[in-house]
Amino acid sequence: MKITIGSDHGAVELKEEVKKVLAEFEDVEVKDVGTFGKESVDYPDIAEKVCADVVSGAADRGIVLCGTGLGISIAANKIKGIRCALCGDVYSAKMSREHNNSNVLAMGGRVTGFGPAGEIVRAWMTTEFAGGRHERRVNKIMALENK
Repeated sequence: MKITIGSDHGAVELKEEVKKVLAEFEDVEVKDVGTFGKESVDYPDIAEKVCADVVSGAADRGIVLCGTGLGISIAANKIKGIRCALCGDVYSAKMSREHNNSNVLAMGGRVTGFGPAGEIVRAWMTTEFAGGRHERRVNKIMALENK
């Protein structure tokens, strides 16, 4: 599985911790699109880079991080084909995959600790989409992009 990850300056440390968690998965290849330091960058630019890989198929899923996760998740969800879930707990991460087939995970570097973030990522990575009645709902979500 290919994962593209990116963060703004407010979540660089969390991004490095998430990359360590992703390294636990033998079949996961990670592409980091930045940022790599504390200098201010605009989170919509990072969201666009990560989501471009997901939409094009260069990545199977993406992870986006900013200070709260809010701005970058909003930006990601503006991109056609993206279902970005802002998750601050394991249950939400599981449900975002099982029920919503999320293809991008968002978290906040200033609001999510390293330990909880690791558990959220592990849950999100290992939970499969349930399909069935949920597929109908996901299709309705995606149809909203064309209205």
